[in-house]
Amino acid sequence: MSEFNFAGSCWGLLLSAGLLLVLLQGASVAEPGVVSNIKVTSGNVEDVSSIESWKAALIKPGMSDEEKALAVWETVVKFRHQNSPPKEFRQIDDGDYCVHDAIKTFNVYGYGMCCCAASNVKSLARAAGMPARGRALHAHSLPEIFYDGSWHMFDGSFVNWFRNADGEVASFDDIFESVSPWYQMNRDFRGQRGKLQEFMQNGGWRAGPAVLASTDFIDEDGMLPGLTHGWHSLMAVYDGAINHPYEFGYSQGYRVNVRLRPGERLVRNWSNRGLHVNMDGAGGTPTLDGRVGEGYLKYAADYGDVAPGRVGNGTRTWTVPLDADVLETCALAFDNLGPGGLREATLCVASPERPGVFVLDMPSSYVYLGGQLRLGYTLGVGGALRVLFSRNNGLDWQEIYAKTGSGEFEQRVDMKPFVHRLYDYRLRFELEGKGTGFNMLNIRHDLQHSQRALPALVGGHNTVTFGAAPADESTVTLEGLPQPDVPRGMISALEYHPALDGVECTDKGFELADDGGTVTFAVETPGDMRRLRFGCFTLVATEDDGWDLLVSFDEGQSWADAGRAGGQVPGISQYVTFAEVPAGARRALVRFRGTRAGAAIIVELRIDADYATPHGGFRPVKVTYTWDEAGEPRSDTHVAETPGETYTITCGESPVMKSLVVELGE
Repeated sequence: MSEFNFAGSCWGLLLSAGLLLVLLQGASVAEPGVVSNIKVTSGNVEDVSSIESWKAALIKPGMSDEEKALAVWETVVKFRHQNSPPKEFRQIDDGDYCVHDAIKTFNVYGYGMCCCAASNVKSLARAAGMPARGRALHAHSLPEIFYDGSWHMFDGSFVNWFRNADGEVASFDDIFESVSPWYQMNRDFRGQRGKLQEFMQNGGWRAGPAVLASTDFIDEDGMLPGLTHGWHSLMAVYDGAINHPYEFGYSQGYRVNVRLRPGERLVRNWSNRGLHVNMDGAGGTPTLDGRVGEGYLKYAADYGDVAPGRVGNGTRTWTVPLDADVLETCALAFDNLGPGGLREATLCVASPERPGVFVLDMPSSYVYLGGQLRLGYTLGVGGALRVLFSRNNGLDWQEIYAKTGSGEFEQRVDMKPFVHRLYDYRLRFELEGKGTGFNMLNIRHDLQHSQRALPALVGGHNTVTFGAAPADESTVTLEGLPQPDVPRGMISALEYHPALDGVECTDKGFELADDGGTVTFAVETPGDMRRLRFGCFTLVATEDDGWDLLVSFDEGQSWADAGRAGGQVPGISQYVTFAEVPAGARRALVRFRGTRAGAAIIVELRIDADYATPHGGFRPVKVTYTWDEAGEPRSDTHVAETPGETYTITCGESPVMKSLVVELGE
């Protein structure tokens, strides 16, 4: 009988346990490759990063309908001002392509024209549960909000509203009924801009129509807060020459979703370098050197604007990780790639019998103005590299760079011709040959954002809140002009390959060719779909005209009804959220089914599919503020270790904001 060695057995057990621990650690799940919905707020600026965030910040429980309407109007006044509008994906009757998305306007631009402001007021009012409508007037666009049994006018463009004799906020008709008899008594003033301007000086405007005189928005010399218009402008607008209902249609669905991957960095600046979305000549130039408290922004500080200006230029840079294990968690597709040898590139073709391929998605919360792709790579004997670009979620690809041969190379690719005006695109890299691979891959972009919506700091103690929820959610978006031919740089909805049945794509939009028809888009997401948010702006001739909004997850065998756009003449903008998505679904059909008694045209549409990001989740994020105090640079860096943190930054008197940087805390 052998003797039992207790000490040796214990040591063996400890070694086995240690080996098991090592094995378990080696099998642990890799860190998330994507952190989404990164948000920094300062307490000094309301959070308007989405419709939901806006409602939480500004529409409070217990508010009266008038208080809600005033909150809607004040939001529009706070976060945008009258200026030459940015051009994007929508068209109105005069061929303009200005932005009519309230949340996008607040965060990306911060300016626009009267039709833009009218659409903003209407979309927010409807989101707050109140009916809204538009009116086309003499050289002006205005909205009304319905509550307490009547309509009320709120002008976010000229910055005004008025009260009638009974103390209620006046409607269009109330104002017309006040202006019309004044013109009857002063016929020689109608259409005479010079005479009206002379009359309004030194408080003379108070002797004009009674409703227009009951306001604090007009200064002693008759000018309105933005200094772009005055009492004389109002008299022209309400002269009755033009007055008819109109739906200032809008897009809805944009939201700020800042995403970060290893090596990625987003810089947002309280300044600009003279860059803006219209710099290709498609539209006017906004006031780039505008200062809060001066000129067109004279009134902005009175509404809480603590930014130095309005137009901001930021940068997004990504030093793409070439570690195969890390890159696989960042890429939409990743195949046949691995680490290189001592004399080869860092990331190489794994098996030379077939190409190595990876696909990167580049969604941005802020509009791309330009950029550069830097490539450092090695081609093995007979090797090849192709770089392809897609601006329609991978449905079509365009080659933007290719090289064959052997050796080591560096290349810069100007991305501006491809990405200007986009918010998302994809890159596909195809590598062939033994030893072919990358040793450097950098992507840099210039962005436009509004300074107004950034979480600025003020003198004293600032409460800063960091959040990232849900940290694993991204969005695939389909948005484009429903026209066959669009201006350079803009996207046609036809690029998303819709199936048209009984519908024609004309210069007006998607137009029913007969009594009924459908427009159907296929939407695919890289991860499990969580919800669909979609809708359209349609012009209709009768209340029976319109479009049913339908969804299918079984390739059209059955359809779920998500809502309807119609019923309001001459048109309506209607957007819905459909969350009854089957588990595991990654593909859906979105259908607009039209019915026509008179006419029905889809002028613009947007589809957003929110999905669970593969390899998404939370990891520490570094937040860096920079500012000046009395000409001296100051900064604060905080690494958020959890997806919800609050901390304090203390500033001296009147800090001048410079930048806000977010990147992973690696």
